Amino acid sequence: MMNTIRFIILILTSINVFGQNKQFFYEYKFIRDSTNVKNFEKEMMVLNIDNNKSEFYSFEKYKSDSTLNADSKKGIFSMPPNIKMNKDRVVRNINTQKIEFITPLEPYRYSVSQNIDLKWKILAEFNNILGYNVQKATTEFGGRKWIAWFSKEIPIQSGPYKFFGLPGLILKMEDLHKSHIFELKGIKATKGDFNYPYVNNYKDVKVTYPKYVKIFKNFRKNPMAGSVGAFPDQTDANGVFHSGNEIFRQFEKTALEELKQDNNIIELDLLK
Repeated sequence: MMNTIRFIILILTSINVFGQNKQFFYEYKFIRDSTNVKNFEKEMMVLNIDNNKSEFYSFEKYKSDSTLNADSKKGIFSMPPNIKMNKDRVVRNINTQKIEFITPLEPYRYSVSQNIDLKWKILAEFNNILGYNVQKATTEFGGRKWIAWFSKEIPIQSGPYKFFGLPGLILKMEDLHKSHIFELKGIKATKGDFNYPYVNNYKDVKVTYPKYVKIFKNFRKNPMAGSVGAFPDQTDANGVFHSGNEIFRQFEKTALEELKQDNNIIELDLLK
């Protein structure tokens, strides 16, 4: 993790550079399982600002998708690395409150249109992050109370995940119980337009947010619903026959066990 941070950290100290395209790198620390609060996971996330558009995504997922996209153009079929990565993306026109939330739920990749109306309370508390003066603000979102530290020295009303709307970039964002923490670690100036690499490994579906909430809750109850009948009968290396239904049930059991441990998601409202 530290090697990744060292690789991407490029701190820009002049306020004049903020007219350029840029990428803000956040370390995302989170507790996946509320019954195991000592197990913090970490992932590097990127907030890309480009021509009035912001895009927030996982650095590892971006690298993986870039490789898959390049291989696909060469006619090569390749598989993503077998590691846990945040697969969600948040895209926003920075002049509006509307976002596009892109998230996969097998076998679909949903593009969710959502309006975000955060009610911020700006407080007279100050700190310093990466040499920038920051001010504290609070809000409520997704069933959690949040604390933000933003800097007017970076005049961009944006931040990690679905958080924005303060008079400066949000450098740090954490919920009250510190289950989810985003903290800026570096800034990089970029050139040219940014286009996230498209990987055609899901069926793309556009939905409204209320529709997505129903889909998400149904998925949590039955994560393999989209794969019914997808597993053929087969014989393993030891010559033992397994029916397609038997294989399906084993995958279903594994998926439900993983979801049971993923009980501390960033938007707790979705689990109600």
